[in-house]
Amino acid sequence: MCGIVGLLIKSPEWDSRLGELLVPMLVGMTDRGPDSAGLAVFASQASPLTRISLFGPAPMPDWSAVLADIAAVVPGVHSVTDHQRHAVLLTSTDGSAVRTLLAKAYPQIAVLSVGNRIDLYKDIGSPAEIAARYQFDLLAGSHAVGHTRMATESAVTPAHAHPFTAGRDFCLVHNGSLSNPNLVRRKLEPLGIHFDTDNDTEAACRFLEWRMREGDPVDRAIERGFEELDGFFTFLIGTADGLALVRDPFACKPAIVAETDDYVAIASEFRSLAHLPGVGEAKLFEPQPRTIYHWSRA
Repeated sequence: MCGIVGLLIKSPEWDSRLGELLVPMLVGMTDRGPDSAGLAVFASQASPLTRISLFGPAPMPDWSAVLADIAAVVPGVHSVTDHQRHAVLLTSTDGSAVRTLLAKAYPQIAVLSVGNRIDLYKDIGSPAEIAARYQFDLLAGSHAVGHTRMATESAVTPAHAHPFTAGRDFCLVHNGSLSNPNLVRRKLEPLGIHFDTDNDTEAACRFLEWRMREGDPVDRAIERGFEELDGFFTFLIGTADGLALVRDPFACKPAIVAETDDYVAIASEFRSLAHLPGVGEAKLFEPQPRTIYHWSRA
């Protein structure tokens, strides 16, 4: 049992409130996921620089030293914003050379996400602790995806926390359990797709992103997922353009959506939506099984 939340801001003047509105949604799912939590936030506008979200082991990494090593080896303009064990690195490159250097010189530092809009934070502990640690309430942007985890099939570590990412500006959170993640891995690994954990959600994330990278629109990638991913799931997907939501053909895992003129909010249970302004007049509905929903600001 886990909790998922998502929020897409329709009115740009609300972008500065994204974190403020989302933190109570995330904390509201604590009973469904007390082990770890995470949040992927998408900026309102794409950055001309590549954004790389990083996570380092305790004690807190010396991010200025990491930046100096990158600048000494990788041509380009680089900067880093320090968020304790997390950091967001900006680079004028596509990020590939930076990731290669990090893998060799700092294998203990995990790359959580790469793109032009996404920043990603995740850690172990209660959702309230993590939200306070990384000041989620101050985050701004157009949309975000969050998760609270109750581990059932793999270890409680930052790496196993959600959201999972693959490619650029793509993430996925999952409530449920897949029965065939190893079969999916055996299909993808010969294609050169690398896995970081043994978590079943990572298999779904990398499969769907692979299909989109091969040219499938998000709807078609999810339809292929119905054929390849066996188990129970509610998936919430974040892309540069917006959010996509789908439940398995039996709709075993809960979800509810609230939509107004100002936002679309998604959660595993209504209690995480009850604080939102105007929710009393919102269009509320339970997503149907094997039905793909997606929203974008456009």
